[in-house]
Amino acid sequence: MKKAIIKNTQLILLVLLMAACNRTLEDRTKELPPLSPLQADANAGDWKPVVLSAANEFAITAPLAVSNGAYVRELNEIKEYQQALTEEQKNSIRYWGAGAVLRWNEIMRELVAKRNLPPYQNADGSYPIPSAANPFGYPQFPFSNPPYAARAYAYVSVAQYDALVAAYYYKRLYTRVAPYKVDATIKPLLPINDLPAYPSEDAVVGAAAVELLKLLFPADVAYVQQKADEQMKARIMAGMNTRSDLEAGVALGRLVAAKVIARAANDNMSRAVGTPAQWAQLESQTAATGETPWISLDAPNRPPMLPFFGRVRPFLFDSLTTIAIRPTPPPPTASAKFKEELVEVKNFSVNATREQIAIVHYWADGVGTYTPPGHWNAIAAEDFIQLGFSEVRWARNMALLNMAVMDAGISCWDTKYFYYNPRPSQMDPSIKTSTGIPNFPAYISGHSTFSAAAATILGYIVPARANAYTAMAKEASDSRLFGAIHYRADCEVGLVQGKKVGNFAIARGLTDGAN
Repeated sequence: MKKAIIKNTQLILLVLLMAACNRTLEDRTKELPPLSPLQADANAGDWKPVVLSAANEFAITAPLAVSNGAYVRELNEIKEYQQALTEEQKNSIRYWGAGAVLRWNEIMRELVAKRNLPPYQNADGSYPIPSAANPFGYPQFPFSNPPYAARAYAYVSVAQYDALVAAYYYKRLYTRVAPYKVDATIKPLLPINDLPAYPSEDAVVGAAAVELLKLLFPADVAYVQQKADEQMKARIMAGMNTRSDLEAGVALGRLVAAKVIARAANDNMSRAVGTPAQWAQLESQTAATGETPWISLDAPNRPPMLPFFGRVRPFLFDSLTTIAIRPTPPPPTASAKFKEELVEVKNFSVNATREQIAIVHYWADGVGTYTPPGHWNAIAAEDFIQLGFSEVRWARNMALLNMAVMDAGISCWDTKYFYYNPRPSQMDPSIKTSTGIPNFPAYISGHSTFSAAAATILGYIVPARANAYTAMAKEASDSRLFGAIHYRADCEVGLVQGKKVGNFAIARGLTDGAN
């Protein structure tokens, strides 16, 4: 009975939190102007994809001629809609008109926040583990914690980018113009451009997102498909695409997504949870070195969070490089340096200023949020909105960001579970934290590593904001020290490591053909 009450309480709190989060997202973005790129990036079919071997790896059939009777019927469908658009339909056109990559990124952030809820313990004190084989059972799958979320953002972004590179290749090959250029009685309700309409860029983005989100958030398939249907209908009503433009885009997006999903199926994520025997071995190996091993500070002790995420296959380098770039050890727990850093943490737990506590809460990104990777997606999106990027450049930039953040997470988790370093409040139980204590070892700080990687690649994408991104990463890093959950070494080395990973993303950006 107690367990049921707690579960229900968790659910109620989550619903309330999600309602607040959703209102915030909608309030902040519902009045966005429509996407109106400063440059079309019509040559994006020549850009270097991530997973595809080439932009034309998957073929799509040539479109119908604009004089074909079936195509004329598609034009008539648009005109029928436009004769009697409701206010709700106009709002849908405006919503999706802000950009497909943006809107699907927002949807994904909502899903991450919704599913970022750790399971409650069983009656015997053990913890159930979410299973993709039973996503609707308790605990629902996934628990979208920071490493899970980082990987999810990366796979969706990569699929969308590769699908758009392929779409732009076929746009240039087939050159079928937009419906409003074929029939002057069709009114374009969004900004026009000279890009061919077949296949639809919005459709490939949506289809790629749907297929990846089915894999990553299987309990939310109905909601995801509903959003995709709304998106397709909005493009028709707006006069921007015919139904066959969209169908070709959906077909292409699904083909690309299938190859990305095949990569995901073999990237070692399925082994990231580990087994009780492996968890015990992590502890015994650390103790054998004379160091104090980390223990879970949850009551009862919770299994470590994805202890083998560090073995997941990165995007920007190989797994041998993950090991090669691993940071040197933290200060030994018996050393004077460690004790000095522990005293500093204790001081923040007692004497943190109001400004420092505000920083702790701003960057907390804990349970029920879109996680630190999602926070950096939000930061990037707010800036990209102002910069007039094309749909394909949006996708390329988000893919660079999220590959950097995912690989930073892999490097960070490799380091955490290699050194298995205890948290400050484990070493000194008198330390009272001002934010939640994550259920994994201290060294290195995840916030610091995620944030520095994000700031580094974003500084490359938007050079005018580079100093601002670096300052944000430093503040995010400091927040974990101010909150008394990390030592200074965790934060400082995490920043260095994140920047190192971010530089791999810059190296890819310099050679992907988009400059």
